[in-house]
Amino acid sequence: MLGLALFVVGAALTGALWRRGAVAATARVLVAGAGAGFVLAGLAPSDLDENQHVLGALLIMGTGNIGLLLAGAGLADDVPRSLRRATLLLGIVAIAAFGCFLSEHYLGLGMGGMERVAVFPLLVWALAVGVRGLCRGLNGRSSSGSPSRA
Repeated sequence: MLGLALFVVGAALTGALWRRGAVAATARVLVAGAGAGFVLAGLAPSDLDENQHVLGALLIMGTGNIGLLLAGAGLADDVPRSLRRATLLLGIVAIAAFGCFLSEHYLGLGMGGMERVAVFPLLVWALAVGVRGLCRGLNGRSSSGSPSRA
């Protein structure tokens, strides 16, 4: 339940990072929805309840990765270009890995390895956005020297 709560709260508290509009709103909802997938997959390891674990993994890789891809276009213009580009790149990697996972092309990593390649970009992105938010909050200023809106 903590994973779900953290993704939902994170999506809600990062309002200053997002553009206004449907793309950003959809990205935030999908990323928050991935939290439910983390809860399902975490509470039901595949060796105990494979169906529930697969459902959780599909929520993470499906909704979360589509949300991550949309986030590349939904982040505000004052978010550093490097973070916006990295978000888009992570989304592309995650979606490609999800496609490989679904088509059972594991590229020598095995099923679990490809599953991780499809899931970890979302976690890396969440960490990067969280660290950026914390640094802006601690400094009270953005990287451009103007007061923080976060």
